[in-house]
Amino acid sequence: MSVVPKVNAAPVIFDLKSAALTLVALVLKTTDLDALAHELDARFGNLPDFFDQDPVAIDLSPVRDAATDIDFAALITLLRQHKMVPIAAKGGSVHQMEAALAAGLIEAPATAGTPAPAPAPTTEVVLTEVIREMPVAAPAAMIVDKPLRSGQQVYAKGGDLIVLAVVSHGAEVLADGNIHVYAPLRGRAIAGAKGNADARIFTTCMEPQLVSIAGVYRTTETELPADVLGKPAQVRLDGERLVVEALKL
Repeated sequence: MSVVPKVNAAPVIFDLKSAALTLVALVLKTTDLDALAHELDARFGNLPDFFDQDPVAIDLSPVRDAATDIDFAALITLLRQHKMVPIAAKGGSVHQMEAALAAGLIEAPATAGTPAPAPAPTTEVVLTEVIREMPVAAPAAMIVDKPLRSGQQVYAKGGDLIVLAVVSHGAEVLADGNIHVYAPLRGRAIAGAKGNADARIFTTCMEPQLVSIAGVYRTTETELPADVLGKPAQVRLDGERLVVEALKL
């Protein structure tokens, strides 16, 4: 009778499991990287913590027919300077996708991120608001109990922002979630800053320079109706349209 030697099974040192990854979709609207750099600095230069090594999929759909080539190595470096981590590209021409893959990016599936529907309230827009593919658990709300003066800016990363004092003309409040201002809102309020279309803006006195949700914005160039101007009101998204309506307190 032959004896089969006993073999000790090797310990399992890793497992493979499926995982869902939250991506930021950056929708590129220009091949001019100098213009892109200027726009990134203008919009996020005062918000060093807006991105925190967030993985990014670059949507090339708006520039797929551009005559100018994209320097993907320079683009990746530029995004990394703003604490983004480009890992994928999608929507480009065959030539663009080949260049993206050669630069170390992978091809993202078509569902990786959804473009924001409206430009940002700056001059020439070269990218849309970034968008979360999936919701993430929000931390506790940030509370501000002092007046915000012109030039001041507060950003509630990952959650809601509650302001218990006036937001003066020239001040700016941003949140990835909702914004609540229990005082006059006279500056700029940007809710759903990373694409949360369900975010809302609430205030007891609606007098803003600008309101924005998930990239859709409205400025004082469009006068508010009398039933909300200077009164308790909320701002929400209805499809791709901003709705400003009175709050019945």
